[in-house]
Order: sequence, then structure tokens, then C-alpha cells
Amino acid sequence: MNRTPYATANTVRTDAAPADALGTSAARTRSAELEKLIRDDPGRFRVLTGDRPTGRLHLGHYFGTLHNRVRLQDLGVEMMVLIADYQVLTDRDVADQLPRHVEDLALDHLAAGIDPARATVFTHSAVPALNQLLLPFLSLVSVAELNRNPTVKDEIAHSRQSAVSGLMFTYPVHQAADILFCKANLVPVGQDQLPHLEITRTVARRFNDRYGKEAAVFPEPEALLSSAPLLLGTDGTKMSKSRGNAIALAADADETARLIKGAKTDSERHITYDPDARPEVSSLVLLAALCEDRDPRQVADEIGPAGAGALKKRVTEAVNEHLAPIRARRAAYARDLGYVRQVLREGEARANAIADATLDEVRRAMNGHR
Repeated sequence: MNRTPYATANTVRTDAAPADALGTSAARTRSAELEKLIRDDPGRFRVLTGDRPTGRLHLGHYFGTLHNRVRLQDLGVEMMVLIADYQVLTDRDVADQLPRHVEDLALDHLAAGIDPARATVFTHSAVPALNQLLLPFLSLVSVAELNRNPTVKDEIAHSRQSAVSGLMFTYPVHQAADILFCKANLVPVGQDQLPHLEITRTVARRFNDRYGKEAAVFPEPEALLSSAPLLLGTDGTKMSKSRGNAIALAADADETARLIKGAKTDSERHITYDPDARPEVSSLVLLAALCEDRDPRQVADEIGPAGAGALKKRVTEAVNEHLAPIRARRAAYARDLGYVRQVLREGEARANAIADATLDEVRRAMNGHR
């Protein structure tokens, strides 16, 4: 689950039409406008972002989401980082190791540059008021709407379970609670996550229509579409922790070299950057380019006839050099887990204060409706 940015509770509401209703092209246009607003006045935004604690984060996560989270934080946007531990209860293998996975996720964020002085890091299970919002929010969404959600369908199809729990159907509404408990109005998402955001917008709109007599309780958040690059796993398929084809941020230099050496390429010797025709080779070129902050076509041209061996050597060196300071910070934090747990406790205290205030406002609005 990739979570998101938001504006603070009493900041200016954005007034564009719903990005999801207008389509991806309009969402991208609006995202460019939002980026300018962030640069001009970052203090009007609050970002809530996060992941399910199912294992250590990898290079796909780093270049896909973590890097952007640190960028927004450094621009001056308030960050809230959610470790969505309640959303792994459908996975017994993960749930059995949950405390370790929570700490791993916190370590990866701290190592990547998330600053506890500017960011609030917290878990679902430590914020009761956030989760209590799920009940009134579920009353605003029909079963048919949950059944139609394409992300839920995909989760169910890939769940590898003989039966799917009712909890899985509530994921979009639970994410609405994650976003709305801190009154977010901006959510960075990938294109495939737009349906989730539309559920959040629907919940906010229906709650306001039904209970917000004097003033809207919740903003309707907008999408900040991610331009995250697509990195394939070492086997040429989607990079995933569960598929064993990813390079973890915590991996050491030797493990990284071994994994890249075994990465899938193709039979053509000359290296080019052509994501459509040569996805595996192009993904490796892109990885080197991202680590070196270079254009992937220039990287491919420099390697050219030297072949896949030279490409893999270049990628290995680029990845290990880029990740060296991140790995050093992670190792330092891992030696002081007491500090990591303190970061979580302090973040959970701040998140609880926000969630309690929002739940009180929701109760007053609902009681006033009677």
C-alpha cells in the first residue's frame, strides 16, 4: 500500500474537479499544478504516506516512493508515515513476524532520510480513533461499490488464499480513514491507485452531505500522480518482496552483486535503452541511471557494444555507491532499536492527538444530525 500527501486540517482547499473523474490525462495536468503549489507554499500541505509491513523495502520502493517522500519532506511539507500493521492481518505468515517487520519498515524510512523531527511515524494499531472512523465510513459505501474496486479485485486475485476475509473488502474504506483522519487534501498515488482515492473522495463528500450542516468536516483529497520509474525484478517480472526478485535496501554489497549478476537480460549484445522492446535490459540501464542521476539513454550509449556483463558491472557499482550511506545509516539505527521504538512512540502520540480531535468532530457532527 502506498500512502500519501495531504493538506493540514484548516488549510486552503483545492478547488479543481476530481482528477479521477476527469481521467489520467487531467490528473497529470493537475499534478503539475499541485507541484507548483507545493513549491510555492509547502506549509499548506500535510503528507500521509506509508506501507504494509510485509518485509524489508527494496530498490523499487526506494525509487518509487521513499525518494519522493524525502523530497516532499525536504521541501517543507509536513509528513506522516503510516505503518499499516492492521492491513496484514489477512496474511498469517506476515502477521506472525509483525513486530520485526514494523521495525524493519521504520529502519528503512529513517535510513532513507525520513526525519522524526519533521515526520510523524506511527502504526495503525496504536491509533484507536483512526480505526474507529472505519465504522461510520463503511455506512457510506455500498457493497457493490467495494466489489467494483479494481484494486480490491487485484488483491483478491493475488492473495493465494482459498478464502478471502471480509477485511480485504474494507481496505479502500480503511485507507479513506487513514487519509481523512488528518484531513488530507492531497494524495500522491500511482495511476492504479486512483480508484482507492475516489472511494476516499466519495466517503468525504457523502459524510459532508449527510452530517456537515454548517461546514464540511472533511476535504475531498486530490491526486498527486507519481512519475515513479518502473523497475523490474531480477527475473524480469514486477519487483516484489514475495517473489524474491528484489534488491533490499538492507542488502550488503556482495548480495547486491550476486543478485544483479543473475538478473535476466536478452540475447542481443549491444546495450540500448528501449523499455518496450527490451524491458529487462532497459530496467537495468534505468537503475544505473537513477543511481548516477543520469539520462538512461546516455548510460546505454556509454556501455553499447560492451554487452550485458559490462552493464551488470556498471549497475552493481552504481547501486552499491548510491546505497552506501543509506546502508550505513540503517546499520547505525539497527544498533539502537531503543531509539527506533522511541520514534514510533512519539509519532503515535502525535497521531493519536490528531485522530482523537477528528473523531470528536465526527461525533459532534453525527449527534447534531439526529
